[in-house]
Amino acid sequence: MANLIIPDRLKKGDTIAFISPSAGLAPFAMHRIERAASFFEAEGFIVKSAKNALKNAGYVSSSARERAADINEAFADQKVKCVMATIGGNHSNQVLPFIDWDIIKNNPKIFIGYSDITVLHQAILSQTGMQTYYGPCVMTQFGENPRVFDYTWDYFKRVLSAESAEEEISVRPSDFFCEETSLDWFKKEDLSRPRKTDKNNGWIWWRSGKAAGRIAGGCVPSINHLLGTKYWNDPKGSIFFIDIPEGASLDKGLAVSEADSYLADLANAGVFNSIAGLIVGRPYRYSLKETEKLKEIILGYTQGGDYPVLANANIGHVDPIITLPYGANALLDSAAGQLNFKCQS
Repeated sequence: MANLIIPDRLKKGDTIAFISPSAGLAPFAMHRIERAASFFEAEGFIVKSAKNALKNAGYVSSSARERAADINEAFADQKVKCVMATIGGNHSNQVLPFIDWDIIKNNPKIFIGYSDITVLHQAILSQTGMQTYYGPCVMTQFGENPRVFDYTWDYFKRVLSAESAEEEISVRPSDFFCEETSLDWFKKEDLSRPRKTDKNNGWIWWRSGKAAGRIAGGCVPSINHLLGTKYWNDPKGSIFFIDIPEGASLDKGLAVSEADSYLADLANAGVFNSIAGLIVGRPYRYSLKETEKLKEIILGYTQGGDYPVLANANIGHVDPIITLPYGANALLDSAAGQLNFKCQS
C-alpha cells in the first residue's frame, strides 16, 4: 500500500451512482432509495442508479455478471465520482471474476459501503491499490427517517467531501446508538416515526496500549470469504477492525458461537498475531452477556499480542457510524482515549 491510489474528494455537482452488488432489496423498499436520492440532491449532488441496482433475483439483485457490469460501468462513467452500495448481503464474492480491474485502476473514484461490501473493498485494494471506504450504504443509512443521522453524515463529509474534508480526523464516540429493528421497511412502518435511540456509554478499552498502523479489516464472515484467495490483503502491522453483523433474523445479532468460528478462521490465518491494534465495532444487537462472551473470545485469540483493543466503536452494523478509509494511517491510544486517522495517507 506504499503507492495507494487516492480518489478525488466529493464536491457539489458530482454524480453518485447507486449499485447493488449483493442483496436485491431495493424494489421492496423503494421509499428508502428515494429518500436517499432526495437527500443527496438537496445537498447538491446528482444521483443515478445502475442498470441492475433496483432489481431482485431472489437473494441477490441480479446475476453475477450483471452486478459486475454495473460496477465496471460506474467506474468507466467519467461523470460518476462516487459509487455507493445500496445495501450489503452475502454474495459480493460472486462478482469478482467478472470485474475489470483495469477500469477501476484507471478511473479511481470513491467506493463506499459496509457489511458484505467488505469483499469488494478487499478485492479492489488488492487488485488495483485504490483506497476505498468502509461506511454508510444507501438504504440503511441515507434512507433513514426523517434523514441520515448527523453523526454519520458528519464523518462522511469529513472524510470524503472536498468542502468539509480534514487531513486528520480525531474520532469521538456518538452520544447515542440505534439498533431498533421493529419498523418493517417492506410494510413501510419506518415511515411512521423515527427509530428509537439509546444513550451510548462510549468506547471500552478491552486492552490498553498505544499503536499505529494502516486501517484494515471488515465484516465477519464477509472478510473470511477471501482467506487464501488472490484478493486477500495481508493485514500485518495494521490497525485491524472487526464488524459483527446480524444473524439469521434482523432481531438478533450473529450468534456468538458463529462469531467465534469466524474469528478462529482469522486466528488460524495469523491475523491476530501480526496486527498492531484492534478495533471492535459495536456488535449488532448483542446483550451485555453476549458482549462479555465476545470480549472473552477476542482477548483469547489476541493473547499473543500486547496491542490495544478498542471496543464499542461506531463501525458497521450499528447507527450512527463513521467512514473509515482503507489503508489510511491510524493511531490508537487508550491513555489519551484516541482513535485518529489521516484521510489522505
